[in-house]
Formats: sequence, C-alpha cells, structure tokens
Amino acid sequence: MTNVNTNVAATRARPMTRDEKRVILASSAGTIFEWYDFYLYGSLAAIIGAQYFTSFPEATRNVFALLAFAAGFIVRPFGALVFGSLGDLVGRKYTFLMTILIMGLSTFIVGMLPGYNSWGVAAPIILIGLRMLQGLALGGEYGGAAVYVAEHAPQNRRGYYTAFIQTTATLGLLLSLVVILLVQGYVNANYDAVPVLDAAGQAVMNADGSVKMIKAFDAWGWRIPFLGSILLLGISLYIRLQMEESPAFKKMKEEGATSKAPLREAFGNWKNGKFALIALLGLTAGQAVVWYSGQFYALFFVQNVIKVDSFTANVLVAWSLILGTGGFLFFGSLSDKIGRKPVILGGCLVAALTYFPVFKMLTHVANPALYEAQLVRVVVTADPNDCSFQFNPTGTVKFTSSCDIAKTALNKLSVNATTVDGPAGQPATISIEGKTITSYDASKLSGADLAAAKKTFDTEVNAALKEAGYPLNPAENKTVAKAANFFDIFTGQKLTMVVIMTYLILLVTAVYGPIAAALVELFPTRIRYSGLSLPYHIGNGWFGGLLPATAFAISAQSGNIYAGLWYAIVVALMTVVIGALFVPNNIHKRDIFGKDNI
Repeated sequence: MTNVNTNVAATRARPMTRDEKRVILASSAGTIFEWYDFYLYGSLAAIIGAQYFTSFPEATRNVFALLAFAAGFIVRPFGALVFGSLGDLVGRKYTFLMTILIMGLSTFIVGMLPGYNSWGVAAPIILIGLRMLQGLALGGEYGGAAVYVAEHAPQNRRGYYTAFIQTTATLGLLLSLVVILLVQGYVNANYDAVPVLDAAGQAVMNADGSVKMIKAFDAWGWRIPFLGSILLLGISLYIRLQMEESPAFKKMKEEGATSKAPLREAFGNWKNGKFALIALLGLTAGQAVVWYSGQFYALFFVQNVIKVDSFTANVLVAWSLILGTGGFLFFGSLSDKIGRKPVILGGCLVAALTYFPVFKMLTHVANPALYEAQLVRVVVTADPNDCSFQFNPTGTVKFTSSCDIAKTALNKLSVNATTVDGPAGQPATISIEGKTITSYDASKLSGADLAAAKKTFDTEVNAALKEAGYPLNPAENKTVAKAANFFDIFTGQKLTMVVIMTYLILLVTAVYGPIAAALVELFPTRIRYSGLSLPYHIGNGWFGGLLPATAFAISAQSGNIYAGLWYAIVVALMTVVIGALFVPNNIHKRDIFGKDNI
C-alpha cells in the first residue's frame, strides 16, 4: 500500500485551526438536521400508527407502528454498504450531499402522504417505503460523519471531537421534540378536536353512545413538523456544499492509494473482516440497545405503558436530553485518557445491572396509582395450546383465541398478570381479587354475538380492574404526572422523573460518546468508511432499531410490563463479555495515518 504523506500525520498532531473547527461544527449541524428528519417518526409513532394502521386491533397497531419505525433501521446496513463504498471511492463530501437529499425529501413526502382512510392499504405500504429510504440514507450518513471528523481531529483528541457527531443523534431527537411540542401546543389551542374514524371512515363511538373525539394535532397537526423539514433540508444542503473534503482522502486520491474495491477489501478477508465482527458484537450491539432503551423505548414506555400523556412525556424527555447531552463530550474526552473499551463496556454493564429497578422506579414516580394497582395479583388461566406469541410483524395474523384476547386486554391496560395452565379445551379466564371473568373465542363468533361477547367481557374486566384500583380513566387519575407547559417541571414528581430519565441518557452518552472514535481506529484509512459503517448500522439498525417492537411483544407475551427489558440486558451483557475478550486494548493510542493504517 502507498503510504499517506507524513505531512498529514504531522498536521493532525497540532491543535485544530479555527477553520477546521468550523468544518466539524458545520458537519455536525447538517447531521443534526438529518437525525431530526429520521426521529420525527419515532417521536410520533403512536399517532402516526393510528393514521396508517387503522384496520388493525390496537395492540397489533402499536407493534406495527413500531415496526414501521424499525423498517428504517432494518435497511441501514444496506445503506452502509452502498454509501460506504461510494464514500471510499469518490469521497466523503459528495456522499454527504446524497444522503441528506434522500432523507429530507422522504421526510417531506411523509407529511403529505394521505392516511389509510383515503388510500387504503397503499398508505402504510408507501409509508414503510419512505422509512426504508430514510434508513438507506442514514446508513451512509453516520460513517461519513465519523470518518470526516476523525480525520480532521488531533491524535489525542479524537474521542472528544468525534463526540460532537455523537451528540447529533440526541440533539436531532431533542429538536424534533421541541418542534412537536410547539406545534402541538399551538394547534390544539387554536383548532377543535375532530371525530375518530374507523377503517371504513365511520365515526367511532364511546360506550355511552357519544362520538369519540381526537385532538387536532393527532388528527392532522402532526404533519406540520414533517412538512417544515423542507426548510432544514435547504439549510443542510447549503452547509454541506461549504464543506471541504477530508485531507486524508484528498491525499490518498492524489497518490492513487484509494481502494478500487472497498467492500471486498473490507469484508472479503479475515484480516479486516474479523474487526467488523468484533466491532459488531463487542461494541455496537450493546451500545445500540443501551442507546435505544434510554431514548426511544423510555419515551414509548412512559407514554404507552405507564400512561403519561404524550405532551408531558415529550416535555420530560426533552429536559432529560438537555441535561444529559453534555455527557457525550465528557465520556468522549474520558476515552481519550483511559481508552474507548473501558468506557463503552462499563456503560453497558451498568445499564444491564440497573434497568429493572430504574424502570420500576419510573412507574412508581410517574403514575403511583397504576404502580399500586399492579401489586394486585391478576391470574390468566388458559390452555397453553390456546396462547400465541403476540408478535405480528406482517399485521396479517389475527389473535382470536380466548387466551390471546385476555392477554391483549390486560396488556392494553398495563396490567401485570401471571399465566397458569388451565384445562385443555376450556376458555381462558382472568382472576382479579377473587373475581373470575371468562374470555371468549372470537373465531367461533360473528356479527351481533361477537359484539355482545366483546362488550360483556370488556365491561366485566374494566369493572374488576377499577375496583382493584386501576386508574382506567386518565381524567380521574390525579396521581399521574402532568405538565401544563414546557417549563412546568418544578414539582417533586416531575423533577424526579427528569432525574431518572437523565440517568438513562447518561448511560447512553457513556456507550455512544466514544463509539465513533473506537470504530475509526479499528479500520485502515482506505476502507475506513465501508469498514466501520456496516457493523455500526447492523448493531444500531438491527439490534437497536428492533428493540422497541421486540420489547413490546415480549412484555405482551409474558404479561409483565418490564419483561421486554430482558432483550436489552442480555445483548448488553453479551457485548461486555465479547468486548472484554476480543476488542483490542488502547486503540485510542493508534496513529490512524500511520503505515499500518493506510
């Protein structure tokens, strides 16, 4: 291999100039906007799910909405292959321009896309297609940003400067939450609620015969942040056009040292391929589940499991992001001193050991009435052959057995329940403080009989749970946390929630702050973009991106709202073990422009 001119290494040894810092800040700003586009859907998944997956039962709708979010993550490794290869062949700058353009246009189109009631099944199909385009773009974005910044940063400050790129994901989420809160507050204050429509376009009725209403933001106002992203696209394109190419890439191109087949060189031999595998299992898999547990699943858990309204949940998460984001720079800088490996693996270990008590504490603080009610013993007695694993990625399976109906009803109401084996062939029953309610098999009923059975079952379950202390009516629950505006957090309950969620964010910063520098240092310059992109996006796209949907399905199956945390805990512990054994020590001391890292 041709060596990189030693002037490049010498340049990297000096402090960064003002122009170089401006380039890195400009790169980070553009990446923030790209993450903003990507995370809008995650922040509004429940609301969007009601618009595009109307034909499915609510429990299935929640899983399907999360899987549409995850679709963007599933394709990220393919984006890493395509754009990573382009980045190593034609350069970092022009790849940046392509990814931001694809991301911005896809987001804008989501804002214009009609819902299920207008376009039928075509609407969710197109939505998932747009999410996949976003995932492809993001698959090429991160590797370029990480490499670009690292190749401008001083040798002994790579962790600190690449941590600015790590903040962009959280700042993008924060920006999306702030925009959502502002738009939500304005729209709901100035526009009337509208009727909820079913898949046939008919108004949904409440139990008392009145029309069920939905707030204006949930009906149509959610589109505004998506449409407004076109302005951010214009700003991002301008920023990216002002950027200079990486000095290392320019030098290699001048000397003819660039790779002719970066994918084959990166993954076609064991010498480089083993580092991709080590990076995936020993670093990014655990980092990914901690990241998504602390940000996305925590938000989903607060809103959908412990029943805090979406406005309050977004306010509290936004404050935790504001307070915790500085952790990226702290842990990135710490990794410059003690190494990337101990910081990342330490964060994974602490997360695995504390998730159960932390999420239980979050329930206790946020919704005390629900927490107390969950101490009541609820037992589902069912024929094991009557119970299904209620994970439905295609949305085509109907859970109609008496056991599935019983579990779905309890999960929807955030009830912790124990399942015991019952007599073969007998319908499932729910026991709540001595009261036994018999479920029904929807596959054996139809028409008026099915409607009557459902109404009787729902009425009996709701009455028994209400008597047991479950706060089924949000308007009557005076214990649940509620914020009137963005600054309404100064009560003991809400401040405690902010502290708990800030702790989760700090765990995110510990594992994510140093990851870019660690991945850059594992791969030689000529295949660096391709080499680090694939393990990063498999880890974050598959292990992390599928976490919310997987955790939700595990909790629904087990009957315990905390059971889904086992997924994150097991993956994090796997990374601790594999990383401790196989990730090289002291990679932070490597000269990424040296002869062995060309």
